[in-house]
Amino acid sequence: MARKTPKPAGGYVKPVARPEPENRPLAAPDPADLYAALDLGTNACRMLVAQPKGSQFHVVDSFSKSVQLGAGLEASGRLSRSSMARTVGALKICQKKLRHHDVRRMRLVATEACRRARNAGEFIDLVKRETGLELEIIEPEEEARLAVVSCAPLVSVKTEQLLVVDIGGGSTELVWIDLSRVPRVDRPRAIMRLHTGFDPAESGFPAAKVVDWISVPLGVATLRDQFNDVDDDAARFALMSWFFEENLAEFSPYKDADQVREGFQIVGTSGTVTTVAASHLGLRRYDRNKVDGLRMTSDQIDHVIQSYLHMGPEGRRTDPRIGRDRHALIMSGAAILQALLRVWPTDRLSVADRGLREGLLYAQMSSDGVLEEGPY
Repeated sequence: MARKTPKPAGGYVKPVARPEPENRPLAAPDPADLYAALDLGTNACRMLVAQPKGSQFHVVDSFSKSVQLGAGLEASGRLSRSSMARTVGALKICQKKLRHHDVRRMRLVATEACRRARNAGEFIDLVKRETGLELEIIEPEEEARLAVVSCAPLVSVKTEQLLVVDIGGGSTELVWIDLSRVPRVDRPRAIMRLHTGFDPAESGFPAAKVVDWISVPLGVATLRDQFNDVDDDAARFALMSWFFEENLAEFSPYKDADQVREGFQIVGTSGTVTTVAASHLGLRRYDRNKVDGLRMTSDQIDHVIQSYLHMGPEGRRTDPRIGRDRHALIMSGAAILQALLRVWPTDRLSVADRGLREGLLYAQMSSDGVLEEGPY
């Protein structure tokens, strides 16, 4: 199953052509410098401003807003005027924050909605004119790679086979990594080194081996839109879960589930996973410190999902653990999560309240040499 140069097992969406970001020479980085990472997805616009701190970073400022950039994209193939206007409004706030903190080192990226939209180039130009920000549309492999890097601190030293799952608004990335040849103490660091690529050049360090990866063009928004015409709540959920599992048919890098179960870890990073965790903990007010790194059993996850189904649409809409921005998308995300737990040889999942933004920050700081090579 292993391949010399891993390629996506299926579901790859060719990105639209885009101008290369301008290369602006910067002075050598100072450890006190601030870095920014912006993730513009199908559903939300998120940004972090952070400062290197040892082998981690300290968040100075953040921004998150549901902009529904991909609303209507499934039917039209284009970003709507109203979606672009909402998104530009959010990006203007981000621009003010970047200016306020005098951030010079940053990566501002867009993902699945802009990869798929026929008018993505027009939108990128609009953002540049209105905000001065230069968005970069990244390919699925880089999105998957950065999600993996963000989860490095949560990887157990006992993990030999790792599956990282990033459930987005427009796509879901899965990466299978073999750590069995990496000394236990070095496994989190080996994950971090993947920021240079899934097939990195020889570095002299024990390397994490990417066995396979896939970008499925189904996320919480796009999967929901596929089954909007199904009225029955339970039937719609079952169809979404089945349909997502069908899209995983070509991604199966292990031969014997019993052989990998003992040293297998699955890390889930997304709003879906953190919402399920918050519901499991009964949090009426979200607390990242309680959610990030939490390990849930498949029975606990299934119990939460069944409670969502029992509530129905109206109950989910008013449940404070789910939140107003998440209730319309939680069942499509739960359908993806349920399908994954049916397929993979594990009865536990590690919850990661981190993702593309954190991966972007780690990658920038690692490239600049401002992070310490210490324990994660």
